[in-house]
Amino acid sequence: MTDTAHLHKPFVIAGPCALESLDLAMHVAQELASMSQELGIPVVFKSSYDKANRSHSASFRGPGLRLGLDWLGQIKTRTGLPIITDIHEPQQAAAVAEVADVLQIPAFLCRQTDLLVAAASTGRVVNIKKGQFMAPWDMRGPVEKIRATGHTKIWLTERGSMFGYNNLVVDFRAVSIMQGLGCPVIFDATHSVQLPGGKGDSSDGQREFVPILAKAAVASGCDGVFMEVHPDPDHALCDGPNSWPLHKTKTLLTHLQALWSVCCAP
Repeated sequence: MTDTAHLHKPFVIAGPCALESLDLAMHVAQELASMSQELGIPVVFKSSYDKANRSHSASFRGPGLRLGLDWLGQIKTRTGLPIITDIHEPQQAAAVAEVADVLQIPAFLCRQTDLLVAAASTGRVVNIKKGQFMAPWDMRGPVEKIRATGHTKIWLTERGSMFGYNNLVVDFRAVSIMQGLGCPVIFDATHSVQLPGGKGDSSDGQREFVPILAKAAVASGCDGVFMEVHPDPDHALCDGPNSWPLHKTKTLLTHLQALWSVCCAP
């Protein structure tokens, strides 16, 4: 599944921002697995065992590495979905790779050489999220750091650019520009509507714009769409304001699938 040769566009990365509980994460994963089978769209389940870059020290971070990997392993076994999750330190890579099919490099850490090399050394697909402070062509640096190790299974994710004042702006030229680096490009439709620090001690978001940006990204030729989804976004413990409601996800995926068939089919 994580060999990109077997992923047709638009494949989807989806799941709750953080692992709040095994029951909640399993419920989301089972619903996504059902959508994947019904619509014929490959889905990679995402969630984080630790959100290490929260706005406030008191913010919920997740269950931690050991318990989080146990939960992700159970989800993978019961649903058959591939798993993607973040790593924040080089020493986490090997343990995470025992469970996850894709290791994700958080946007703020996309230039951390030791982290990139450690992820590449596992042999897993490495998904590098473009830093909010990076121009799309500057992602050549992180890509080349990984390729220098001999590893070639690299994805890049666009998630908007920050110009300060609690806002992000999406330049859809980035999809084509980063594809020019020879990597599949995923569009993060939910973090792109985030308003970083917009609530003072946490981020805000404008989830009503998720469908607009996701459709625009598919029309721009992205290889996949990333979405944080939650059964009750207004009460999510992490990134609720920019998360997409689980009960609306199938409809959005159906629209993306139809748009892809019109705009991007050979």
